[in-house]
Amino acid sequence: MHFDENIGKEEYIAFWKKNSNQHFLNSYWWGVISQNNRGVTSKYVGIRDKDNNILCESLLLIKKTPLNMCYIYAPRGFVIDWNNEKLVEFFTSSLKEYMKRINAIYLRIDPAIMYQEIDMEANPIEGGKNNYKLFNKLKDLGYNHKGFYKLYNGNQPRYTFRTFNNNYSSFEDIEKTISKTFMRSIKRSYNYDLKIEVTNSIENFFELVQKVSNKDNFNVYSKDFYQDVFKQFNKEKYIKNFIAKININNVIKKFEEQIKNEKNQDRINKLNKDIEFFKSKNATNEEIIIACLICVYTENGAWSLYIGNDDIAEYCGTVNRLYYEFMKDSYINKKEFSDLFGTVGDPHTKYKNLAGIYEYKRKLGGTYIEWMGDFDLVNKKFWYKILPILLKIYRKLRK
Repeated sequence: MHFDENIGKEEYIAFWKKNSNQHFLNSYWWGVISQNNRGVTSKYVGIRDKDNNILCESLLLIKKTPLNMCYIYAPRGFVIDWNNEKLVEFFTSSLKEYMKRINAIYLRIDPAIMYQEIDMEANPIEGGKNNYKLFNKLKDLGYNHKGFYKLYNGNQPRYTFRTFNNNYSSFEDIEKTISKTFMRSIKRSYNYDLKIEVTNSIENFFELVQKVSNKDNFNVYSKDFYQDVFKQFNKEKYIKNFIAKININNVIKKFEEQIKNEKNQDRINKLNKDIEFFKSKNATNEEIIIACLICVYTENGAWSLYIGNDDIAEYCGTVNRLYYEFMKDSYINKKEFSDLFGTVGDPHTKYKNLAGIYEYKRKLGGTYIEWMGDFDLVNKKFWYKILPILLKIYRKLRK
């Protein structure tokens, strides 16, 4: 076996596509996006056998620091058979040598590998499955575990909700895992004659995601970043933008007609409430986009990634509907899972609206998963200790 520090695009993609540990974050295209937008250099490295076949590989995002040093991040870990201990050991020792050659302070990985089975309170399930053996093996190989953080403290969320499609004989069975209140909201959304489409552009998305960020108090990326994500993953049809359109005037006319023949007072009151809400929106006769959900894919899986919506979408239950359409699309297209891409490990946290995000995603069903977390392979111990301090000072000066 030998280390290759420059695997070509086509070879990297071909191996990634057939490996079960493929993740959109360790894909070739995420490397391109990161280099274009994050101020890093993307490298594609791996191990080959004596016949030059790739045995494992990894995307490395390299960030330069002063004094001609750098640090490295391998998002969602290596594209490797983690059960092959000899290969993991050889790749680790090769990466240690590589770090010395390029003067790297450390390498960080955060494998998308379950740490242990947990219940809905994030407590370990007695007798449940776990990957403690691999966790301890990584520590034995010199990886420094960064702790079992509960919030969004690391590069990626350490918890998620994931629906494993192969566990269900029909999508109707998946629907039964979604909370009844959500299903009522989804069914109600049909009253507003929403037009759900999958588009090849992200027109209107940036404006809508800014509205969500203002409401939920999180930072958005630049418009160029979102456009590049769509551009890169769309080359292999690994991205979809689920959009919801509505013609408000048509909905008003429809409800006004329904009132004429309605005898139930509660129903009349509800229709009047709807009409009053929509008339306050200064509608035209044109369809408008009120929500977008950008989702990314691999050969095996599907992730809901970025959501944007306005208050009309919230009123109509549109966000719930788009997540529902995403999950249904994933099932129909035989993806192994639908991942809601991140939540917290403290369902009752008071920090920002993170508990609300947890509760929202919980209601969409799926398995609550705890990933292993961040591991650092350290090459320069002194600089590793003081780098966080230096970066904190640097970021304050930039602000």
